[in-house]
Amino acid sequence: MKYTTLARTGVAVSTVALGTMTFGSEADEAASGQILTTFVEGGGTLIDTADVYSGGKSEEIIGRWLGAHPTDAAQLVIATKGRFPMGQGPNDHGLSRRHLRAALDASLTRLGVDHIDLYQMHAWDALTPIEETLRFLDDAVTSGKIGYYGFSNFLGWQLTKAVHVAKAHGWTPPATLQPQYNLLVRDIEHEIVPASLDAGIGLLPWSPLAGGWLSGKYTRDVNPTGATRLGENPTRGMEAWEARNADERTWRVVDLVRSVAESHGASASQVALAWLAAQPAVTSVILGARTVQQLNDNLGAVDLVLTPDELDALSAASAPRVDDYPYGTAGVAQRNRNVTGGR
Repeated sequence: MKYTTLARTGVAVSTVALGTMTFGSEADEAASGQILTTFVEGGGTLIDTADVYSGGKSEEIIGRWLGAHPTDAAQLVIATKGRFPMGQGPNDHGLSRRHLRAALDASLTRLGVDHIDLYQMHAWDALTPIEETLRFLDDAVTSGKIGYYGFSNFLGWQLTKAVHVAKAHGWTPPATLQPQYNLLVRDIEHEIVPASLDAGIGLLPWSPLAGGWLSGKYTRDVNPTGATRLGENPTRGMEAWEARNADERTWRVVDLVRSVAESHGASASQVALAWLAAQPAVTSVILGARTVQQLNDNLGAVDLVLTPDELDALSAASAPRVDDYPYGTAGVAQRNRNVTGGR
């Protein structure tokens, strides 16, 4: 295993994290426990969950495992999230002080711990002033209930606003951001990655294999079958599958990932994960696994080193579309005309 610091904090974390959204749903408690044990035995230290994962069951499963493995638990960095509804009341969601206080206390109880290392806001809340949210988080750090905080699914301007509001008030700054990021989904490079680099925010990418596409298990124009999420439950995203299947860029990327994997004697998943781990601002890549076998394969990415030429080729093949203003060629020409006084 390899380790780095959690963004600009002094906390060491593994360069891959264990995502636990499957715990309590796609993986029962026994399977989840085996996944946790395998991850820790492999040197993993960062565990990511959320209160809404399986309606709180994910946190409860992790909490029972932590209680049964106190020596291992002492070395782990636990991250969870709050924001979405865990009840039916009008204040049972959002980023208000009222909801976050209740959500944080409930997560602490389910996890069976007295503090959470990284507490993340699961999404932006347009109804709550960001000052209210950040003041609560600063108070939570001061009280010792959390060590650090971060965000998930924030846009670039939202992240930047939060950073500067915290700085203006002298409050604890955010440490991390969880975005969707992979070889097929790279639009965060337009604004979110630059904003994160500017603020010293560490990225914790989720869906690093693009819902299984980058594992190489799908075939062009062949509907998924068998032991895949779409194969087992086609209704969960077949429309999105069809759109991605029809996109030539998808297969250009997937075919190149497979080719690079063959040259290394590695799996396609390992190549996709190694590319992502090498990107600017990425601190730790969140691995989602339903089985120990999947996890073991993904952990193999830690030791895979892609050459600069391979990284460049993968980046070129998967480059996000930038045809439109202000990011594309036309946008650059327009900005240049504006600078020189033309329209």
